[in-house]
Amino acid sequence: MSNSDNDVHALDIKSEALATLEPLAAELMARHKENRRLWFPGDFLPANEQMTDEQARDMAELPERARGMPDAVRVAVALNLLTEEGLPHFHRLLAVTLGSDNAWARWNYMWTAEEDRHGCALHDYVRDARLFDMRAFEVLQYQYVESGFDPESSGDPYQVIAYTTLQERATQAAHANTARVAGRHEPIIQRLLAHVASDESRHFRFYRDVFRGILDIDCTRALQAALKVVPRLAMPGHTIPGYMEMAEVVGRSGIYGPRHYRKVVAECLEAWEISRLTPDDAAGRKAQDRLMAVPDRLDRLADILEKRTKSKSFSFDFIYARVLELN
Repeated sequence: MSNSDNDVHALDIKSEALATLEPLAAELMARHKENRRLWFPGDFLPANEQMTDEQARDMAELPERARGMPDAVRVAVALNLLTEEGLPHFHRLLAVTLGSDNAWARWNYMWTAEEDRHGCALHDYVRDARLFDMRAFEVLQYQYVESGFDPESSGDPYQVIAYTTLQERATQAAHANTARVAGRHEPIIQRLLAHVASDESRHFRFYRDVFRGILDIDCTRALQAALKVVPRLAMPGHTIPGYMEMAEVVGRSGIYGPRHYRKVVAECLEAWEISRLTPDDAAGRKAQDRLMAVPDRLDRLADILEKRTKSKSFSFDFIYARVLELN
């Protein structure tokens, strides 16, 4: 059997496994609905013809309150928002990989509706707070969506589920950490990002537990899929123009960087009980051992990056090309 034939056979097996796991997806979706409390952008940023005096005053004073937000924190908010604006890419990725007219599609539709509020709410906030040069920022948004997003995991359902598990947890951490820092300067953004982070945490639990189900029925292939994703996760938004510089600012500011990702990986490996699995073959055991070594590898990488870090200046059009000097 040729390599291409092997690949097709493996995808057939994975598709059959996903069909077997549809009852689990339905169960996890029901759990999700029980634990969520829907919120909407207007709950944080009212823009009605009729508002209370308190609401009108709060919104009128928002730009002045936000004026003191440091540029490094503005970059973190921008990166969080841009990541959320990539929703069309992620909906397509799940739809193409997981199929339609099944439990996975029903989850994808609901997940997309919940995620759509994140970008809308954050976009409303940065506009109402006058946080950016909005045209420059919207050009960046357009370029990101136009550039597309096609990760290596595309087409492989196991890799997509593993990728989305890590991505949701990493995004949750980035939003929560940004909320704590930005909230020192303006309270609305703290409440808003905290709600976004809570959504991401619930989404993470869905994907985490789905992948645990995959490990239970197809251990070796699941371990091999995770091994392709975990060591070098390409975060959502890596196709944003200037992404590396923005991510470096966020990392140097202590909001989200390699050390945070290392914690995400360790949490997922523990939740998936990777160390306690008993693969039936040498290939599975090899993948298991290599996965368990990833956190130490990420620690070493973070050590190297920190030792090489020197003072550096950054500049972004969406914050009026002001120069940021960071250690």
